[in-house]
Amino acid sequence: MSKLYSKPCRFFMYRKTVSSPQSSIFSTLIDLIDQHHPLVMLAEKIHWQQFEDAFSKHYSQRMGKPAKPIRLMVSLLILKQLRNLSDENIVMHWSENLYYQYFSGGVSFTPGVPCSATELVAFRKRIGTEGMELIFKESIRVNDEDGNDDLLTVDTTVQEKNITYPTDTKLHQKIIKKCIGIARAEDVEVRQSYRFTLKRLNVLLRFQHTKKGSSQARKARKKIKTIAGRLVRELNRKLTTAAFEKHKPQLDIYQKVLTQKRSDSNKIYSLHEPEVKCYTKGKEHKRFEFGSKASILITQTGGVIVGALSFNENIHDSKTLEPVLEQYERINEKKPKQVYADRGYRGAKQVNNVAIKVPAPNKNISKAQRKRHSRRAAVEPVISHLKFDYRLIRNFLKGSTGDSMNLLLSAAAFNFKRVINLWLTEAIYRWQLLLMTIKTAYGHFIPQN
Repeated sequence: MSKLYSKPCRFFMYRKTVSSPQSSIFSTLIDLIDQHHPLVMLAEKIHWQQFEDAFSKHYSQRMGKPAKPIRLMVSLLILKQLRNLSDENIVMHWSENLYYQYFSGGVSFTPGVPCSATELVAFRKRIGTEGMELIFKESIRVNDEDGNDDLLTVDTTVQEKNITYPTDTKLHQKIIKKCIGIARAEDVEVRQSYRFTLKRLNVLLRFQHTKKGSSQARKARKKIKTIAGRLVRELNRKLTTAAFEKHKPQLDIYQKVLTQKRSDSNKIYSLHEPEVKCYTKGKEHKRFEFGSKASILITQTGGVIVGALSFNENIHDSKTLEPVLEQYERINEKKPKQVYADRGYRGAKQVNNVAIKVPAPNKNISKAQRKRHSRRAAVEPVISHLKFDYRLIRNFLKGSTGDSMNLLLSAAAFNFKRVINLWLTEAIYRWQLLLMTIKTAYGHFIPQN
């Protein structure tokens, strides 16, 4: 687990959410909004008290600054993923949107921001992956019987990290800048800053794809690597014992980047996200993806996401089945009957006493089995929606714990949105049925156009 999320924050005193509406001389939110709005209906459907009971242990009961209400923070996390917004934007939009404020448990309109964006970061650290699983579990519950299907579909995708496309030269240049920064912070005098040397070498790199410039660019890349190694060794010699222990994890990463080769496994592709792995999924438009592998479980009938687990290892798809099925049993408190997968999972016949169905060529199967294998393809648009609508296409949260949090919140937002879409569809159907009834009874009074 990343150090960023290793310890719970206890700097705030617990404050219970006020659920009962208070009288006011001004109009309350309930008087200003539409009672049939999907967010209003979703707010009534969610059991908010379970979050209060589960997360209150992360706060001090007697000391510290009074914290923001737990329902407010949980609702902001849900709305952030549901509307595909950043931490900064969801805080700004909350101050302008009456429905967001009602969804968060507000009684009257508040023109100011509910909290700073960094408080959302602190709240995510506080509740951890366990708290995200509780939000995800609630999103399954609000889907009622559609989330109780025993026939499941599984597939994997890559959750890309917010890093630049890695090259050796980019990493070596960053190592040089980081080493110069460490030297200045610790008041260490290095032999040379290489400021003007790097400018000259970067000019040569601009012409690496030309006929005459390729040779000079190759020598420039080699020189940049030499400078990076020289600075790392110089810091190892000149740093004091306390400063060396402080920066040792960083210096070890720098040294590994300088020594790694093209054919090595477990390579480092980012200095600030060393857990990132490289995946090749056979895509024509994107040969390499850098991030973590995400395993998605959905119900065959309703398409509700009932399992979402992140892996920071470059492992075969069949090896992800056992952990994701354990997560499913932990969250849903039951075992599935069958799991349908594509041929990328071939090799696994049964996992945790659950049958794994993989299509095999030239094999006679029943009509029902063929239909379920065809239904397996429904997981592909689910993954697409997760990526493009619910912030899975690029993860901005730090570390491997951030990968798990972002995946669980994206899956929860998808499930909440599915319920909202069903409510909207039912409302449209009822309105159309009412119009047809009126037209049948009083059709001669309604214009035909």
